[in-house]
Amino acid sequence: MTGKWNVSAVLLDMDGTLLDTEKVYFDSLVAALDAAGYADGSVALCHAMVGLPGPACEAMLLDRYGKDFPLADINNAFLVNRDRLMEAGLPLKSGTIELLDALAAANCPTAIVTSSSRRNAERHLSLARIRARFDTILTLDDVTHGKPSPDLYLLAASRLGFAPQLCVAVEDSNHGVAAFHAAGAITIMVPDMAPPTEETRAKCAAVLPDLNAVLAMLHERGVFERRSLRPGNEVP
Repeated sequence: MTGKWNVSAVLLDMDGTLLDTEKVYFDSLVAALDAAGYADGSVALCHAMVGLPGPACEAMLLDRYGKDFPLADINNAFLVNRDRLMEAGLPLKSGTIELLDALAAANCPTAIVTSSSRRNAERHLSLARIRARFDTILTLDDVTHGKPSPDLYLLAASRLGFAPQLCVAVEDSNHGVAAFHAAGAITIMVPDMAPPTEETRAKCAAVLPDLNAVLAMLHERGVFERRSLRPGNEVP
């Protein structure tokens, strides 16, 4: 996509996009599986889970290891590992503050759109010290179907009052890009744990190295000019 973008809002994934949490999740689950004797294929399986909501990850574990898999025990071990790693606070991805500052200065509507639960989203944004920056947060608790379904992003656009086609979405995972693209948003990917597939690349307006590059592209495409607030663009 070239030229100026007709954009009214920016939708932001949380884990792996703004917050450097995906590696924490990944390492915590791999350690829990390894300690319980499920090391075979655990790394590849956990890579495939990046960007998926918890219930989908649990279904993948049961499919891989069978109905006798001790899901509750693994979940408990995962949470212990995760909380231990997060004790020192939650780091931000490079460029997070700069991007959020620019969006706020331009009075550009934004929303967090995450596969996490409401409880985890509130906790993680608070640990990262950016919770106060967001009035609109959409989580897995708000929809029946999480990513890669587009439901979360359709709802987020509606909450902000704009058609999805007037939103830029920023994601780090293949599953998240699939959700954004299906919703009709202009999609930018900043890969984290997993590189984009060729199918994912085809769905993106751009694949960029970090959020600083996202900020530069938004400036280049005229997003901060707020060009798109014209009669007829708003969602009825």
